[in-house]
Parts: sequence; C-alpha cells; structure tokens
Amino acid sequence: MSGDHQVLALLLFGAFIAATLCITSRVGRGKQGSPEEFYAGGRQFSAMENGFAIAGDYLSAASFLGISGAIALFGYDGMLYSIGFLVAWLVVLFFTAELVRNCGRFTLADVIASRLRERPVRRAVGTSSLVVSLLYLVAQMVGAGSLVALLLGGTSGQTRCWAMVAVGALMVIHVSFGGMRATTWIQIVKAALLLAGTLALTVLVLIRFHGDVNALLNSAAEHSGHGRAFLAPGLHYGGNWTARLDFISLALALVLGTAGLPHILSRFSTVPTARAARRSTVWAIGLVGSFSVMTIVLGFGAAAVVGSDRVRAAHAAGNTAVPLLALDLGGGAGSTSGTVLFAVVVSIAFATVLAVVAGITLACSASIAHDLHRSVQRPGSRPRSEVAVARVAAVGVGAVAIVLGLLARDLNVAFLVGLAFAVAASANLPALVYSLFWRDFTTRGAVWAVYGGLGSAVLLVVFSPVVSGSAESLVPGWDFHLFPLQNPALVSVPLGFMSGWLGTRLSVEPGDADAYAETEVRALTGAGSV
Repeated sequence: MSGDHQVLALLLFGAFIAATLCITSRVGRGKQGSPEEFYAGGRQFSAMENGFAIAGDYLSAASFLGISGAIALFGYDGMLYSIGFLVAWLVVLFFTAELVRNCGRFTLADVIASRLRERPVRRAVGTSSLVVSLLYLVAQMVGAGSLVALLLGGTSGQTRCWAMVAVGALMVIHVSFGGMRATTWIQIVKAALLLAGTLALTVLVLIRFHGDVNALLNSAAEHSGHGRAFLAPGLHYGGNWTARLDFISLALALVLGTAGLPHILSRFSTVPTARAARRSTVWAIGLVGSFSVMTIVLGFGAAAVVGSDRVRAAHAAGNTAVPLLALDLGGGAGSTSGTVLFAVVVSIAFATVLAVVAGITLACSASIAHDLHRSVQRPGSRPRSEVAVARVAAVGVGAVAIVLGLLARDLNVAFLVGLAFAVAASANLPALVYSLFWRDFTTRGAVWAVYGGLGSAVLLVVFSPVVSGSAESLVPGWDFHLFPLQNPALVSVPLGFMSGWLGTRLSVEPGDADAYAETEVRALTGAGSV
C-alpha cells in the first residue's frame, strides 16, 4: 500500500473511532448515575433494537475474521464455527431468553441466586463470569492487534502491542462514560455496518465468479494447496480419534456455551418485557443466520481469490483473510478502490472489536461490582457506590485484557472463543439450568456446579496441547500436557452438571419448594419481574 493510500485508509479508520466516541459522549451524558441505567440502559430498548444489539454483541472479531480465516485455511472443517454459532441461538431462544428476563435483574447471578442464598452463589457465578468474559475479551484483543497492524502496513509484534493498548483504552472510555445505553447504541450501529459490509463483499465475490458457486468452490480448492480434500471433512479435525473428539467437543461448547455467556444474557435485561426479550432473540437469529451464510462465502472466496498460502503468510491463523480479500476484490494493493475497500473493511472490523469488547467489559465490571463486590459489601450501602466500583473495575479489566492479549497474540481468535464457550457451558449453564428447572436444587449444588465446571475446564486447558507440547502452544518450549483435546467441553460440561447434582444430593439443607414454586411462576408468567 502506497503512502497516500495508507493516509486515506487511516483517515477512514479515524472517522469510525470518532463516531463511536461521539455516540458515547452524546448518549451517556448525565444518565449513568443509577445501576438501572448503567447496567440495563433504563430498560427502554425495543425488541428490534435489542435484536440488533445482541447480534452486534455476538458477531465478534472471531465471527468476522476468525471464521472466514478458518474456512480459508481448512475449508469444510472451518464451517463448523458458522454452523455452531447459529444452532446455539435456538438453545437460547427456546430455553433461556424469556426465563432469564423474568427471573434476572442485571447479571446471570441474579437469576441463579433468585431462590438460593445470595452471597456464596454470587461469589461463585461472579468468578466464573469474570473468567468467561476475560477469555472472550482476549480473543477480541488479538483480532484488534492483527487488524491495526495490517492497516499500518506492518505485522511486527510492537505494532500489534500498541494496537491492543489503544483498544483497551477505548473500551474503558466507552464503558466508564457510556454504560449499557452507549454500549447498546454502538452495538446497533456496528451490527448494521458489519452486515452491510459483509453483504457488499459477498456480492463482489459472487460477481467475480459470475454467480457460479461451483466455480467458486473449485477455485478455492485449486488455490488452497489441498485439492478436493479442501471441500471434504477431515482436513483439520480428521485423521485420528483425538481430532474427531476435538471436533465433537468444540461443537458441544459452541452450541451450549452461548446460553452461559454473561454479556449475552445481560442483554435481555435491557428490554421492558419478557415478550420483547423473546422477539429480540428472533431478530438476532435472523441477523446471525444471514451473517453466518455470508461468512462461508467470504471464507471460500478468500481461498479462491487470495489463496490459502498468502492468507497463512499474512497471519498464521488466518485472521486477516477478509481484509486481504477486500483489497484484492477492489483491484489490488496499488489501486485506490482496493485501498478504500480494504480500509472500510478494516474499520468495520475494528468497530466490531470495539463494540464487542465494550459489551464484554461491561459484563465483567457488572460481575465485579454487582456480584463479587456486593457479596462482601455491607448491607445498606448506597447504590451509587456500586456504579463507581463498576467504573473502576472497567479500568482493571482493560489492563488485564491487554496483558493476556499480548500473551495470546499468535492464536486464532475463533479458537480462543471456543475456549470461552467451553468454560461458559461447563460452569454457568449447569447452574442456570438446575436453578430454573430442578425443584430440589440447593445453594451447595449451585456452588459445586459452578466451581466444578469452571475448575475442570480450566485445568483441562492448562494440561492440554493449547498450553504446551507443540510449536503452536502458548509455551512451545515446554511439554506437560496430559489431556489430548484442545477444547475441554466434552469432559468439563458433564463434570459441571455432575458436580451440581452431587452437591445438591450431599447438601445438609433441603431444596426450598416454596421458593422454587415462586420462581417457576415468575419465570413462566413474568409476574413480579423487574
């Protein structure tokens, strides 16, 4: 990219950042004093607005960059992420959306603790929510580093480090000054931009191949270096029993993990009624479904137009496949149209990262201030102090996310998201399901379910090939891996459910049947919900 073109790209990029800061300044001004405003935006969003915001929260850098990159490198096997993300929404729609809206207030812990002893449950769920959110946050930081480094014309470690620092600073500003109201509007704008940009690229790819999908797939196979194997299962998850079990484990994590993601569940508290929560989920399914189909076209388009080798050379995990595809579709590195299209795509992707990290950081700060801080807070403290704690927590979360992002900067962002989903499915989902549907469930069962799922998932990852034992590991010079799979969900999800069941059966206090009956009526009818 020439110097003039790089200036043009940076100007477009700067305009996107300025727009997000304007939204935060305008929407958040003077309206974040109460927890209701800071965590739920005053519960004044419509079903359509919240549907776009949910899609914005869900369509992360991993969706836009990682999935297309995985398809560009591994063909058929890379499509698992697209299919898994879409199917996961059906679980949310049918089992949790309306019930969570009726039983909760701001966070996941509000739902689980509604009929149990608050302090131990809030402490456990707040801890697991923090771990899940940080894992998800790291994936977005890695994507941001790759994007900005590509925009600046370099892929050096130093450029990516400064990019992550910038993203961390911006997300802290958005959350601290804008709260849920500003974060939601940024998500809405970002979702519209992302879908429009993805649609434009998809149309350009189809035009390049004259609308002939077979020609697109054949060209992708030819330029992938794998021939027809690129279009068949097994290139990434085939070959031996370990890879196949990893495939099943990842699918389980993606499908079940969505229902345990704190920043997604907190979105249902921003609408006024349970009906609006269900309708917003339907909106989100339509938007996410359309996007998933388009990412498949972009992934195969990147392999066909850019070539898998060039995608791998720009980033080993394929995270820059879509920006490179945009550059080539626009006419190449030396053309103005190619530069403009490239800059627009990178800016949209960066806006995606900013919006998602703001949503996750808000969920993190809510877990710290509303759950963890509240569990040790003295009774009678002023509500306003909780918002102050949440603002300070956002700064700390930003600093931790930057450090963890730097450590994981060479991993595929979609893979990192898979890990976050695994922990959510293992720690949060069992406690949520038992709390909503099991009459005998007790406080000890909830605590055991959360810590059992969280501990087993984290331990299995620590002793997996993700951390040691291969050249792609976090510590490549070491080999202490004992667990063969990269994703722990196949083992940790059953352990989470088993821990909750065992804790309840061994509990000295019986389940409160009256409290469960009250929760059941509230969950099904919305009576008494806030």
